[in-house]
This record gives sequence, structure tokens and C-alpha cells, in this order.
Amino acid sequence: MTAKPCALITLGRMPKGLDVARALTAAGCRVIVAEPFGWHLAATSRAVAASFQVRAPASDKAGFLQDLSDIIRREAVDLVVPVSEESSFVACLAGSLPEGTRLLCAPEERLLALHDKAAFAVQARSLGLGVPETHPLGSAGAQDLAERQAVVVKPTHACAGSGVSFHAPGDTLPSIPGCIVQARLTGREFSSVTLAEEGRVLGTVVYEGLLMSGSVAVAFERQTEAQAVEEWIARFVAETGHSGFIGFDFIQEPGKPPMAIECNPRITSGVHFFDPAWLARALMDPQAAPPVVYRSQLRLQIFWQCLAEMYGAMARLNGRRYRQVMRTLFTSKDVLARWRDPWPFWLMTFTSWPILRRALFQGMTLGEAATCDIVWQGGETITTAVTPARESAP
Repeated sequence: MTAKPCALITLGRMPKGLDVARALTAAGCRVIVAEPFGWHLAATSRAVAASFQVRAPASDKAGFLQDLSDIIRREAVDLVVPVSEESSFVACLAGSLPEGTRLLCAPEERLLALHDKAAFAVQARSLGLGVPETHPLGSAGAQDLAERQAVVVKPTHACAGSGVSFHAPGDTLPSIPGCIVQARLTGREFSSVTLAEEGRVLGTVVYEGLLMSGSVAVAFERQTEAQAVEEWIARFVAETGHSGFIGFDFIQEPGKPPMAIECNPRITSGVHFFDPAWLARALMDPQAAPPVVYRSQLRLQIFWQCLAEMYGAMARLNGRRYRQVMRTLFTSKDVLARWRDPWPFWLMTFTSWPILRRALFQGMTLGEAATCDIVWQGGETITTAVTPARESAP
């Protein structure tokens, strides 16, 4: 009997990783998860055959890579699917993977250039694609821009809105190393996720955040009329020859073309809108992927996080916010709830405790708490030699 193909998901704490796991399992894969948390969302799912705790890449990148390498060899992994900010570390495994193991992300140098907000802006502009005027903080260009118009200051390698500040024209800018100054735009905000293979778009989702928790969307609406955004993405993917997942954040001012404010070279929440059967086929055999198929729902939510926003609105006596949350709760389908796989939904509050603990006791936002141990903050390239697999489990 032919063995099932084995897929490794390199993070289990987020709903988007669980969606990928469920899709691949339904298509006949054996799905395993690597995760720095000992207790996490995907571990409660019937779609996950095994979960392995690994070292956190932000504090022990060599250990993280070694742990992944051991799992890949011991479990005979065929496909490695990075999920979130850990992608920047996972990318450097490419040169050390066993023959026949496919890594679903861009090469390390290319991925890090996309993760770098300054480098991404330069690259997109060189391709003739719209991006806001962007300069390194402390440069003459940044000072001139800040005197002319409102700007945003943000860390070059930050995620989840960490460290972002807004400034009116003429404001004195902060003196923080490793930041960029970007022209502040006003207009509709779009996010996206694209699955690509060697410069060919297999499928793209463009969506808007319906409900935000800080800078992170906890409810989303797919946009079916976003041709200009999709064309921008298709051109970028084709020009760069990108493979794997890639996401962008856009702002489109009235009557103007969309401008990409940053790139997220990883899975984003838009993945929830892909039809699971289509997604699995595209992941397992991208060369033969059929035309993209979407789920029927245009609105999706992470129910428990939306519910927390409702309680917050009640505590602050914010009636407008309360009504907004209630509309979202009653008009959006939850991304986790499945009759045949119920525990991830019902246990999400408990499996999210490692994240909630950081938010409650370390003063982090939920976005920061979910990513602080897996995000790459810049510096030298990540590549670290990985030794052959050990016999002991990570």
C-alpha cells in the first residue's frame, strides 16, 4: 500500500495554519505540526496526526532549524509549509532538505528582501509598481518628506503593527534605529494573499478587515471587484518569479491606483477564503493546479476574538463599537467551527493561553504576543548549518 504523503506545518497556534492542515488532511495527506508552544490550537484538531515542540526561532534560530531538520528526516516529510513570521527562518532550510522534500516558500535572500519594508519599496518602485514614498529614518529624504506631508514611522522588520507611529507635517520625528518613514495615505485598505508557482499566480484573495483588534483583522470580507489590486499582484509575482505564499497590504485613495504599503511573504488570513479542496491540490501539485475556487462565504470571522472585542466595547460603554461587533458576529461565518473537527473552536480560549498570558502580563498586543518569539528582527542573514538528523525527538 502506498504511504500517504506527509506535510509539515511549521506553526500550529494560528487559524490559518489549521486551515491548511485541514485542507491537506482531507486530500489524503498525513499532516504534522512543529510549534514552539507545547499547547496550541492545531494540536486539538483531528486533522493533525502529530505535533512536535521545537525551539523558538527568535531566541534560538540554530536550534529551531535543527529541530525542523530532525522532524523532516525522521517523519519522511514531503512538503514543508511555513505559516507566519517563522517563514523567514524556515526559508534557509532549502539547501539542507532531503531529496524529494519540497519547501513552499521563496529562497532565503529573496524572502528577507520582501520582509524588509525599505527593500520591498525600492524593488516595487523599480518594477514600475505603486508604493508610497519611503525613506530610511534619519535620512535627508525622510526629513524632507516629513516636512511636506503626514508620515508613518515603522520598524523595517516589524509585524502586527508593532512600533508604528503617525506624524503630522512638520512634526519632529523620533530617533529610533532600524525604521523607515513612509508617506501616509488615506483611503480604502486592502489586504491579500496569493499562492504562486515560479512567477505564475495560482490564486489570489483580496479582502478588507471588517473588524480590527489593534492593527490585526479578526473578521474579514473578500472583495470580488478588486481588479487593479489583482493586476498589481500578478505583475509583481511575474517580475520576481515568486513561488509560495505572498501577501500585500494596500491603500487606494479615491480615483488613484492602489499603493502597496508593505509585503508579507507568508500566509495571511485571506487563505480562509480559498476552497479547501482547491487549496490542497494547488499545494500538492502546483504545476497541475486548476483555476482557483473560493469558498461561498464572503465574510469570515474568528469568533472568540470578535467576542472579546464585544466585551471590550461593553466595558468602555462604546455603543457604536458594540453595534459594529454585533453585526459582524451575526453576519460572518467562523473560520474554525467544523462539525467533524469541533475541538479547535471550543478550546481556542484555552489553547491561546500562551498568547493571552503575554498580552495580560507583559503589556503586549495580541498580535505582538502571537509573534514575538517567531519574528525575524533583521541583522545578518539567517542561514545556519544544520547537522544530520539526530535520533532523539526534538
